[in-house]
Amino acid sequence: MKILALEPFYGGSHRAFLRQWQQHSCHDFTLLTLPDRNWKWRMRHAALTFAAQLRERTETWDVIWCSDMLDVASFRGLLPCELRKLPVVLYFHENQLTYPDRTARPRDHHFAYTNIISAISADAVWFNSEYHRSSFYEAAEAFLRRMPDHAHLEELRSSQQRSAVHPPGIDSVPARVSVRNGPLRILWNARWEHDKNPETFFAALRLLHETGTAFEVDVLGEQYAKQPAVFAEFATDHVEHVNRWGHQDSRADYAEALREADVVASTAYHEFFGIAVLEAVAAGAWPLVPERLAYPETLARWPAESRDRVFHDGSAADLCAKLEAWKRPEWVPDPGEILSPYYWQATAGKMDQALAQNENL
Repeated sequence: MKILALEPFYGGSHRAFLRQWQQHSCHDFTLLTLPDRNWKWRMRHAALTFAAQLRERTETWDVIWCSDMLDVASFRGLLPCELRKLPVVLYFHENQLTYPDRTARPRDHHFAYTNIISAISADAVWFNSEYHRSSFYEAAEAFLRRMPDHAHLEELRSSQQRSAVHPPGIDSVPARVSVRNGPLRILWNARWEHDKNPETFFAALRLLHETGTAFEVDVLGEQYAKQPAVFAEFATDHVEHVNRWGHQDSRADYAEALREADVVASTAYHEFFGIAVLEAVAAGAWPLVPERLAYPETLARWPAESRDRVFHDGSAADLCAKLEAWKRPEWVPDPGEILSPYYWQATAGKMDQALAQNENL
């Protein structure tokens, strides 16, 4: 099949997703992309920009794939007539309806409504987790029910019937082959943003310091010009615990940090999938994550007898207590077994098959 893939925010996990799917896919891809900045403007203009670009092209395709940053309804209306008949698959990496807003200002629901209309306008709607799919449609129905009239709930429910879960793949990282000696090595490899809740993470580390526990921390992840102050505060106050700090320059350096970690910790308020945690688990790190969001789903194959050591209650006190009590286990579940549904060889094949079999198209 020939796939026209449109990504208005081509960077970070969005870029990695398309590159890896293209690499593992049996289909042919044509990519149209825009730089990953000014996301609100991307959601507004990308439909017109892509449609204008396509009017200048003569290729033919079998299906259009796009991410949630595209206004699908506007895009289809702006397409040349010969392209309007192509089925559109909409992929939700995230959405603007349930994404946490840390400001006191009222939420701008225009972008959320764009996501809803896009889901209604697409022929198939894919989500990266069941948690994401169910929370989106639940929030969308609640939102539409607040409208004064013309809620179009039937159209929303029809969209849900055309939806499916297709998780992104994770890269295979060679796992550590021997037990590492030395202090407990704790890994943070999430974005340096408020929705990942670094305040609770660093509060737990400060509590852990007060217990006298020997530990080191690798604080990795994508950084931005503006970032929560707790990062710099901890690095200044507790430099003695810092082993690695900041984004790693190469994939090899990042993979080495994953292999050396004893525990990968998360305190996120927002996580529709959690690629960073799963990559660390693939390399041999023990997950210690809140029992909420997508984590119970993505770690569902973890053995039941040790799940109490995998999940914390979301508080700094409980995370600290579980880190203080943590001992290197004599037996660690096989990452290949735990994560087998999430490696790219599996996820790309399922997406390819869904397109080839015209599921919901």
